[in-house]
Amino acid sequence: MNQLLNVFNGSSIFSKIDLHCAYNLLRIKEGDEHLTAFKTKYGSYEYLVMPFIITNSPSSFQNLVNDIFEDLIDVYVVVYLNDIMVFSKSEEEHVTHVSTVLSILRANNLFAKASKCLFHVSSVEYLGNVVSSEGLKMDQEKVQPILNWPPPKTSRPFNLSLALPISTAV
Repeated sequence: MNQLLNVFNGSSIFSKIDLHCAYNLLRIKEGDEHLTAFKTKYGSYEYLVMPFIITNSPSSFQNLVNDIFEDLIDVYVVVYLNDIMVFSKSEEEHVTHVSTVLSILRANNLFAKASKCLFHVSSVEYLGNVVSSEGLKMDQEKVQPILNWPPPKTSRPFNLSLALPISTAV
């Protein structure tokens, strides 16, 4: 997260793009479909596109987006799996940046899920944090449930929440 803070430094306009069915946009290498085969009572099936359940799906998809945005990452784009953040210092710059990112997505047959995208905003939630011109902050919606926990009467609940060994000694 500290790296992100440095990357966003000075940025005041943000857009967040969520890719639709990200893993399912990756075609299984022709000839390797049999490696994804599974059997049901209705017959045997093979995937033609990458299902989420395959162990390497996330890393394969991350490699794809890293490759297609290679020259833009940490310049005005941050990508984590199917979440793309575009950040800029000015409105004019941001229009160009977003246009470039959308063109790259179109050229690579990747599609955004419009209902989960935000464009040209001054503050946006990204990976559990709120990003704005003021910097990176924890999302209060995520923090509030912890702050609302009742105070413990013994150390047992505290130890359980941290997965610490519980002493039975008196």
